Amino acid sequence: MAVFEFDLLVVGGGSGGVRAARMAAQRGARVGLVEAQAMGGTCVNVGCIPKKLYSYAAHFAESFEESHGFGWVGTAPTLDWSALKVGRAREITRLNGIYLQLLKGSGVQIIEGWASLVDAHTVEVAGQRYSAQNLLIATGGTPSVPDIAGREHVITSNEIFDIDPFPKRLLVVGGGYIACEFASIFNGLGAQVTQLYRGAQVLRGFDDDVRSFIAAEMLKAGVDLRLNSDVANITRKDGNTGALQVHLADGSTLEVDAVLYATGRVPNVKDLGLETLGVAQKEDGAIQVNAQYQTSVPSIYALGDVTARLQLTPVALGEAMALVDHLLGPVAGKAPRSMSYDFIPTAVFTHPNIGTVGFSEADARAEFGQISVYKSEFKALKHTLSGSTERTFMKLLVDDASDRVVGLHMVGAEAGEIVQGFAVAMKAGATKAVFDSTIGIHPTAAEEFVTMREPVKA
Repeated sequence: MAVFEFDLLVVGGGSGGVRAARMAAQRGARVGLVEAQAMGGTCVNVGCIPKKLYSYAAHFAESFEESHGFGWVGTAPTLDWSALKVGRAREITRLNGIYLQLLKGSGVQIIEGWASLVDAHTVEVAGQRYSAQNLLIATGGTPSVPDIAGREHVITSNEIFDIDPFPKRLLVVGGGYIACEFASIFNGLGAQVTQLYRGAQVLRGFDDDVRSFIAAEMLKAGVDLRLNSDVANITRKDGNTGALQVHLADGSTLEVDAVLYATGRVPNVKDLGLETLGVAQKEDGAIQVNAQYQTSVPSIYALGDVTARLQLTPVALGEAMALVDHLLGPVAGKAPRSMSYDFIPTAVFTHPNIGTVGFSEADARAEFGQISVYKSEFKALKHTLSGSTERTFMKLLVDDASDRVVGLHMVGAEAGEIVQGFAVAMKAGATKAVFDSTIGIHPTAAEEFVTMREPVKA
């Protein structure tokens, strides 16, 4: 019988990899984790956390302006971009340290470097080989930039946080949630932002009403959003230090200080050696797995963004806990954990925020047939004095046959915070009758979800 150094060897120190390694080690397994960069993966280092911190920063400019409607006088302070970057970096370093301490405290052996698969039980890191009964690939995703002329002049979401100097004129290319978030954030921080998307509307896959509403709000806030538009090529004026000339497909030209490409992410599988071992992958490189996160090679597992199922940090965490129970058995006295992909809530940190859980209207009609749709649009109480023209949008989708609420969508302040609680109710199967019988908290925006009584006409 083969003798392995580890029971589980994890490749990737992001959210899913760290959670799986730590949980398995706490259960007594011999666990190693390979990571070449800062611990915490995309979310901690160049994703959710720094993006939310910058989103907070971006809201202050509008808050200073809105404060005048509430009696505050005086001029607003100005942004010190360097100070914001230093503060963000300090917090990320703190989180990196916490991740390391959690792993070491659980008994996980940290192996620094890039890993490549040697065989079904072995990886090589910096010339040294490590063996394990099971391998877990949790290497996440990486930004994808199309092969356009001038590609060398663009940056991605990995570099935008530390861009120097602050871009007074920023072009954001893309229409997904990352593109929309950074367009909103840098617009709020004071940049002149143009956003290009080759499609007819941003946020493909989201509810159509949400898509059109947030596009209108972003335009109103100052983002120059151009749909059905794309880049032909990019050149730099005056050598290496001049502005960028962006030539568009329609023949027009933009002059900007920086170009951010947020046109999607692909699984981070380069040089892992998956092909050599015959690990099945999809066209985009995503690792194919079964319900237990097992690949086509029985001893190799994969989870999180590298499988491209749902690229969300909490999903990777849930998958990690389910996998550990599958490999080691459930915690004593508890049922095995499993990962459900139904009614997963998510937020988009545009200005205003988006919060959503469940089906879009189009998907709900396809899934359930007869549905009832409830909508509400209004000016939030705060903005009756703030002077802001921002509006809030809410929408409920109800399956007529069961009366169950199957879709809930919001565009407005703190949408993510509000939708999280409703997601619990929807996961439990709450009906429209339950929503109607729930007393709202007054005066809040959230109460609108339990006071919508009349469906809109089909």
